[in-house]
Amino acid sequence: MTILRSRWLATLGVGFAVATGSGCERASEKPAPPPLDVQVETVETRDVTLYSEWVGTTTGFVNAQIRPKVQGFLLRQRYKDGDVVKEGEVLFEIDPRQFQAAFDQAVGDLKRAEAALGKSEIDVARYTPLAAQGAVSQQELDNAIQERAANMAQVYSAQAALQQARLNLDWTKVTSPVTGIAGIAIAQLGDLVGETTVLANVAQLDPIKVAFPIGENEYLRFAKRIAEGTRSADRSTSPPVELLLSDGEKYSRTGEVSVAGLEVSETTGTITIQAYFPNPDYILRPGQYALVRLPTDSRKGAVVIRQRAVNELQGLTQVAVVSPENVVRWRTVALGPRTGSDWIVDSGLAGGETVVVEGLQKIRDGMKVAPTPWKAPSPATAKAAEPQDGN
Repeated sequence: MTILRSRWLATLGVGFAVATGSGCERASEKPAPPPLDVQVETVETRDVTLYSEWVGTTTGFVNAQIRPKVQGFLLRQRYKDGDVVKEGEVLFEIDPRQFQAAFDQAVGDLKRAEAALGKSEIDVARYTPLAAQGAVSQQELDNAIQERAANMAQVYSAQAALQQARLNLDWTKVTSPVTGIAGIAIAQLGDLVGETTVLANVAQLDPIKVAFPIGENEYLRFAKRIAEGTRSADRSTSPPVELLLSDGEKYSRTGEVSVAGLEVSETTGTITIQAYFPNPDYILRPGQYALVRLPTDSRKGAVVIRQRAVNELQGLTQVAVVSPENVVRWRTVALGPRTGSDWIVDSGLAGGETVVVEGLQKIRDGMKVAPTPWKAPSPATAKAAEPQDGN
């Protein structure tokens, strides 16, 4: 009886241990995590035009400093600051009274010289037959002829003085040499102005010039295209130039390269290029910042991905490629030039493959993912994601 009881207790103990062990094993097992949610996009292939960019500055096609040619007191300004003025339009008036008096005096001097010339011509006409008859001496005739020549010279001198007086009088009305925008007047009414005084500036703004420096090596890469465009009468052969303004917006009209500078700067190693842009609405003004873009290359069927799909780590550029089985693998790629906000991939990736765009930070090589198409955040969402001041 004792033996049977011992065997029963041993069997019961083994069963309890097995049951207890199985329960602990089941308790230690954890459910597999769900696949990671990521946003993906299919890699595109497309024809891409590549641009080179340089920082430039706008300047008027013609920039004229308005200076008077005579000295006097400034009486009035005939235009409003910022007006569009025409070539030959009067901008300022200088007190003309002293120049009117000089003009009147020059008129009187000319008439006096003309009267003296008329008398000497009468004397020569009268003395010539009398000298032939011996009624007057040859000396008297010679004196009359010389006096006529002197009086004629006085007439020429008086005519020149009158012309100068007329110019001075006309110059009391200061006109614009070009059609363009007249800037804010520098001189004030009542100022004593002269030839060194800048009254205002007028700039011809349609077209407007943009000057930008480029490196010597860049210039040599497409110098032939620039030269062909600047020499050709057909401007359609000139490479089109785009302009991005300081607010990031692209200017609505394209320009054309007009001329390359004479020499390469010894200090900066750059050469200045000028381009012309139509500016009929006078949107562009001198001195503006301008980012100039010029097409310099093209790629047919280039592999293109978004910048946010690229992960850079320790000098390597990688993308997370999703297989048809939704397994992600990191792959090293060689990137080419930028095109807008995208990258051209030179090698390591093919068109039609799927890459992760959102969620790169949580990915591990070989893990299972749940891909969904990438959606660009709305402007409101992007603004809400920006850090606030003080946080």
